[in-house]
Amino acid sequence: MNHTRPAVRRFRQLRRIAVAATRPRMWRGGVVVPTHWWDGHPNFGDDLTPWLLPNYGVLPIHRVAARARLAGVGSILEFLPTDWSGVIWGSGLMNGEPHVLPSARVLAVRGHLTKELIGAPDDVALGDPGILVARLRPRPKQRWDVALVPHGHHRSHTSFLALAETPGPRVRVVNVHQTAERVVREIGSSGTVVTTSLHGLVTADAYGIPAVWTTLEPALGGGAFKFHDYESVVTPGATRCVPFDPGMSLDDLVGGAAAAPRATVESVCDALEESAARLPQVLRAAGRFPRDLLRVLAGRN
Repeated sequence: MNHTRPAVRRFRQLRRIAVAATRPRMWRGGVVVPTHWWDGHPNFGDDLTPWLLPNYGVLPIHRVAARARLAGVGSILEFLPTDWSGVIWGSGLMNGEPHVLPSARVLAVRGHLTKELIGAPDDVALGDPGILVARLRPRPKQRWDVALVPHGHHRSHTSFLALAETPGPRVRVVNVHQTAERVVREIGSSGTVVTTSLHGLVTADAYGIPAVWTTLEPALGGGAFKFHDYESVVTPGATRCVPFDPGMSLDDLVGGAAAAPRATVESVCDALEESAARLPQVLRAAGRFPRDLLRVLAGRN
C-alpha cells in the first residue's frame, strides 16, 4: 500500500480523529491544530506525534511544515522556514548545523544541542516526548530477553539481524514500520534493548529497560547527532553507544546496555508534561475541538 496516497492519508487521519475522540482531555478545552511531523512512510517514532498529543488535549492534523502551527516529535526542524512563527514541542534537528527560528514559540526541544542551534530560550523543556509513553501505557509483561530494534534503513542488515539467531536468549526483532502503540508494546515487553533507532532507545528509557545503541551502514541522515542531542539530557556526559562490528556477539552488545537514571527520566517527563499542558492554551486560536474540526481539516485556519 502506498502510504502517501491521498485516500490512504485521509483514512489514516480519520482513524486518528476517532482515537483522539476517546481521550477525555480532548473534551475539556481540547484544540485542533495543523501540525507537522514526518508522515512519508510508516514509522513508529513519527507516529508518536498523533499518538501522544490527544492525551494532552491536542488533535494534530498533518500539514506540510510551512502551513503548520505546531511542530511535533522527530528530527524535523530543518523543514521549518526560518520565519516560521508556530509552536515547537519536543522537535529536534537532523543535522548539527544552526537553524535559527527567531519567530517560533519554543516550549520544548529534544536536547541541549538543538536548543543551542535554533536559538531557543533558556527555560524550554528538554527531552524527546517519546519518553512519556510509560506515563500513558503501563509496561507490558516481559516476553523477550532482548529486543533488536533496527532503524528502517537497517531492517535488512544481515549481520545485525543474525544476532537474533543467538542460541539461548529469547530475541525479538522489532519492525519499526508499525504504529507507535504496537512498537511501544513490543519494546516494553523486552528485558534489554539493542537499537539503531533513536526511539527504540527513548522507549527503553521510558520503561527503565537497559539499552544500548549502535550505528550501521547505511548511515542515518545526520549521523549520530540526534542520539547525542537526546543523550545530552538523559545521560549528560555519557553515551551508551557500542560501535558495531560484524564479528561481535549479542553478548558483546548487551554487555554495554544500561538503564537511564530513573530520577533524570522522571524529571524530564515532568518538564515535558508541564509544557504539554500549556499547548491547548497557547494554540487555542488554531481551532477548538470539536467545533472547528471540519474547518481545520479543510485547511481554513
